[in-house]
Amino acid sequence: MTIRFIDTHGDVTEAQAEPGDNLLRAAQAVGMPLEGTCEGQMACSTCHVIVDGEWFDRLPEAVEEEEDMLDFAAGVRRTSRLSCQIELTAEMDGLTVTIPAESYDMRRM
Repeated sequence: MTIRFIDTHGDVTEAQAEPGDNLLRAAQAVGMPLEGTCEGQMACSTCHVIVDGEWFDRLPEAVEEEEDMLDFAAGVRRTSRLSCQIELTAEMDGLTVTIPAESYDMRRM
């Protein structure tokens, strides 16, 4: 399956993923600046992405803990999600997300 990431310059990077992967790992595999400091434990918001409006309502709803962590993310929009909490399914082929301009990956220092 193909996942599309749009960076802050509007450039599109496509990632290949398998059902069962999560969006954060797919993003990191193609060099997107999503740190994922807490490794999916919902203790940070360093994997925040903005889901394309066409896709947002097709994803499972965020749980309350994810919504709480998004309160700490910079550049939050109505369609914001934590990429670590999106488990990919075959139905998500073509999913498109934008990396917020405020994203910075400290692992790249």
